[in-house]
Amino acid sequence: MMQVFDIEQGEAEWFEARLGIPTASKFATVMAKGEGKTRSEYMRRLAGEILTGEPSETFANAHMERGKVMEDDARETYAFVEMAEIKRVGFIRNGNKGASPDSLVGTNGGLEIKTAMPHIQIDRLERDRLPPEHKAQVQGNLWLSEREWWDFVSYWPRLPMLTVRVYRDEDYIREMAGEIDRFNAELADLVERIRHYGMKEAA
Repeated sequence: MMQVFDIEQGEAEWFEARLGIPTASKFATVMAKGEGKTRSEYMRRLAGEILTGEPSETFANAHMERGKVMEDDARETYAFVEMAEIKRVGFIRNGNKGASPDSLVGTNGGLEIKTAMPHIQIDRLERDRLPPEHKAQVQGNLWLSEREWWDFVSYWPRLPMLTVRVYRDEDYIREMAGEIDRFNAELADLVERIRHYGMKEAA
């Protein structure tokens, strides 16, 4: 069942809403082939959140704050250029997984904004496509929000803005769903092992 949380991203309520569940920004990590170090580290972080009830990240630094300002600029530019009706939401939870869309667009779309240093932005403009490293996040947003399309925007001030419309890839989403289910099953097992750590010896 899909739940939409109208909260501010980066605030305490946002961290609480996403506590202990995999989120779309990390779906590429979850889908990494094999038992990669980053996948297992992410799983341990989420297990720690579940067991302690505390988010593993609760801070914002100067770089993040600058990114938020540029994201707002990109959102306003996108809305003007596309004449789009956008709605900001804090978090979407769908079962034991979630996503933090940068905006929902109209009744069928969504928006993912990435700021990019000038040399990266120029490369993206030359390639004129969704960067492969963001495919899992964008398709994850489509999956969890149950929407039809998602606009990927790459932005840096004083450079052209890249906008790429991405549609649902149902085969990829099915593969993703299987990997997320497997990850969550492993996460639940890990949490139970830690909860019962030392019980056999005590008995």
